[in-house]
Amino acid sequence: MNVPETFFSVREELTLFGLSVLAGAAIGVCYDVLRALRLAVRHGIWLTAAEDIGFLALYAVFLSAFASAAARGELRFYFAAGNFLGFALYFFTLGSIVIRIFRKFFSAAASVLRLVTSPLRRFYVLLRKKAKVKFVGSSKILKKDIKISDLLLPKHRKMLYNETENKKRKNVDNVVKKDQK
Repeated sequence: MNVPETFFSVREELTLFGLSVLAGAAIGVCYDVLRALRLAVRHGIWLTAAEDIGFLALYAVFLSAFASAAARGELRFYFAAGNFLGFALYFFTLGSIVIRIFRKFFSAAASVLRLVTSPLRRFYVLLRKKAKVKFVGSSKILKKDIKISDLLLPKHRKMLYNETENKKRKNVDNVVKKDQK
């Protein structure tokens, strides 16, 4: 009867650790793609958080798939440690260079885009100035019409007894004297 091995030899563990370091570097490349997307398109804090949570969820799927395919389904701590080490090595060495290149590329693309669209922007500014003069003048006329209509329609916000609350009432003494007679 052939009993399967239930443990890894030191050589197999070192091989798995090396594979997990390489996989961590590959994960760093995937994260750089996500960072490049963030450089290309501005993200808010909520979208960035959602992307990071999704990235971590995909990493969890990858880690379980790695353990299933390479390590007979046994998940070990040094797999995640190797992934973290490979990710950190990539992130602080090649990753910083790659992101610098992406930043330069996107800033060059933005300057070319600004150069191409500058006539359209100048036309828009000119059109906006003309439209602003026209619409501001018509809004002043509209405000004048609203003020005239407010004069024609009186507003009764207070009741009569609220208005006379703090004032002395006229002819109160006369009314009392008339009633006592």
